[in-house]
Amino acid sequence: MKKVLIISYYWPPAGGIGVLRCLKFVKYLRECGWEPVVFTPENADYPYYDDGNFKDIPEGVKIIKRPIWEPFKLFKLITRRKDVPLNNIIHVRDRKSIFDNLGIWVRGNFFIPDARSFWIKPSVKYLIQYLKENPVDAILTDGPPHTNTVIGTQVSRALNIPHLADFQDPWTQVDYYELFKIGKNADAKHKRLEQETFNTAKKITIASPSWKKDIEKIGAKNVDVVYYGYDEDDFRDIKVKADDKFTICHAGLLGYDRNPNNLFEVLKNLSEIEQGFKDDLKIKLLGQIDIKVKEAIIKSGLESNLLNLGTVNRKVALQEISNSWILLLPLNKADNVNGRIPGKFFEYIRAKRPIISFGPHSTDVNNIMQEYNLGINIDYSETEMLAHFILEQYKNFKNERFNATQSSKDRSVFSNFNQTKFIGKYLDEITQ
Repeated sequence: MKKVLIISYYWPPAGGIGVLRCLKFVKYLRECGWEPVVFTPENADYPYYDDGNFKDIPEGVKIIKRPIWEPFKLFKLITRRKDVPLNNIIHVRDRKSIFDNLGIWVRGNFFIPDARSFWIKPSVKYLIQYLKENPVDAILTDGPPHTNTVIGTQVSRALNIPHLADFQDPWTQVDYYELFKIGKNADAKHKRLEQETFNTAKKITIASPSWKKDIEKIGAKNVDVVYYGYDEDDFRDIKVKADDKFTICHAGLLGYDRNPNNLFEVLKNLSEIEQGFKDDLKIKLLGQIDIKVKEAIIKSGLESNLLNLGTVNRKVALQEISNSWILLLPLNKADNVNGRIPGKFFEYIRAKRPIISFGPHSTDVNNIMQEYNLGINIDYSETEMLAHFILEQYKNFKNERFNATQSSKDRSVFSNFNQTKFIGKYLDEITQ
């Protein structure tokens, strides 16, 4: 069986969405004819932890762990934060702080391509020697963090090993890139490193069709789409039981750039005109919430309807979304939102609950929503269609029709197993 070296900063016990893409590749690659060898840090400072992810590591997989130094203690000193995951300050704020802005600027201009950059040089040195003694047929990296990508690019060039560079998000085109307040010199370095990857990689995969077109415009070649997907195994122990409240649920970070003000306006109006609606309503939020979102909920008089569960492990999250009556998918209010397909979207798809997505009709999310009849996609300013859709779902709730809006179209193309088959196919192609 051919071997592929997978370079991934995120690895169990890491939690959150970032760890899942590579972890699921590793889980299913053997069934695609490839034996994974994983290179990962031994002492990473992850923003979230979830021991439940260990179950997905195949028995006997070779895992190489090497030390990493990360500047998060410095960031915590600058931002005066002790417990908040610093990765999320740029997306979700619990307060407004000049120290946060300083920390973001330092991160964007001095740690390139990201805060794990001190892992690049020792990792490249170690892997060049290791692979001379323990050869592999291909290298697979997943970014961000693009430290993974840079390590893979440099090792590939040094040893002439085919490189498949996978992108969960774009690099210099990602929606939050400008929020790092990156200066001219730092921007030039990011773009140089990005082009080195485009020129070295034999194959590039990325998480959405629109982003595929975007990176092709700046020089990426031989690009194909591999979706985040969902893992059927993660749902096997889920016992679906409809919530006894009319729950509208969001899982994950809910940042200021995804604040669905129109939703809270509609819910406020329905609470005033629809008998029993306010008593039945529950807004269930899993994960960190920006201060602006909390303020909007309070302003709408819905604070008593809010159930904020905070950060939970994946098993709890999947159970909660499976039991909810409506799932929320607000997309970033950003220029390249068309390609933004949050990883949770595919778990929403598998949960088979009606979805309200917020964003332009030109998005890849909307295209999938329409093809699979998953719910409704609306603009952030729309209220009439939103109110109509919520009322229709509320009628289902009152009539105890929990499965009334499920589409029968096969969604298994989005499973991690089927998406990993594409990775196996591309690895075969670049090693022929």
